[in-house]
Amino acid sequence: MADLRTTYLGLELKNPVIAGASRLTADMETLRGLEASGVGAVVIASLFEEQIRLGHDKLEDLLMGFDSREQSEISLFPGMAYAGPEEHLDWVAKARKALSIPVIASLNAVTAETWVEWARRLADTGIDALELNFYSTPVDSSKAGASIEDEQVEAVAAVCRALSIPVSVKLSPFYANPLHVMRRMAEAGAKGFVLFNRFFQPDIDAETERPSFVFDLSEAEESRLPLRFTALANGRVKADLVASTAVLTAGDVAKMILAGARAVQMVTAFYRNGIDYGQKVLAEFASWMDRHGYASVEEFRGRLDKRHSDDPHAWERAQYVRILMRSDASVERYPLL
Repeated sequence: MADLRTTYLGLELKNPVIAGASRLTADMETLRGLEASGVGAVVIASLFEEQIRLGHDKLEDLLMGFDSREQSEISLFPGMAYAGPEEHLDWVAKARKALSIPVIASLNAVTAETWVEWARRLADTGIDALELNFYSTPVDSSKAGASIEDEQVEAVAAVCRALSIPVSVKLSPFYANPLHVMRRMAEAGAKGFVLFNRFFQPDIDAETERPSFVFDLSEAEESRLPLRFTALANGRVKADLVASTAVLTAGDVAKMILAGARAVQMVTAFYRNGIDYGQKVLAEFASWMDRHGYASVEEFRGRLDKRHSDDPHAWERAQYVRILMRSDASVERYPLL
């Protein structure tokens, strides 16, 4: 029988499937259902700076226009009132008491004062770890990317100095060099990274000539970006890695761990298949391990990262050139009609 146990941020997880932050993890009945389905941990829906600033007000209109919203954080039920910050703290504390699996809180802030104060207050609820959710669209053309990175690294350092629980960072892929940013944040105290955030992107309705807002779930091909950077970062960054975005099947779980992830975060898979989908994924993942002769997750974790792959250039641009050179195969697969 395959041993699915893993560790993340120093926490013992019974398996590598984590329910990521979303509206699904903002409901107690759903949280209990996710635990019953077998997930190894849950990340509670994020506390956003807008909630802290506006308190009890309904935030739907504001948040739908705020670029730092993750797609998974946007409600499927328009008009839902968002809790104020005190209610959010109460909710997190109740979730921690109700569940026997690790509970990770998530914080998406902007100002340095908010990061530290509310990180402390979330930690006081008894959570096992805190996930910092970084991203806001840079709109000031005079502000250099390096200064944005410096501010984020300092925020990580300040939070890590203030807390005794482990801190992870959920990153955007939109850095000039994500590996360098990860190294700096790890040196500042981050114990783990979630790769990557998937953000809400506004659209335009050409008929009404107005912005439109659509809740789009992840598609399978989107998993390749976190897969690549997990394989590149494993062993190069002194922190635990969790893969996120389009982890939809047991095969996806296996691929991310082969690339070096200690665990994965799933959101879209639960939206599409229901909260009991964890049972199916875990059963199929255990079956995959048995078929491939692995007794434990650690036996194959990172086996195909850049350091250990038989073809390390597969994770670099050289592979892109090789694909383009296979013109005959490409034409046969996608004929130009």
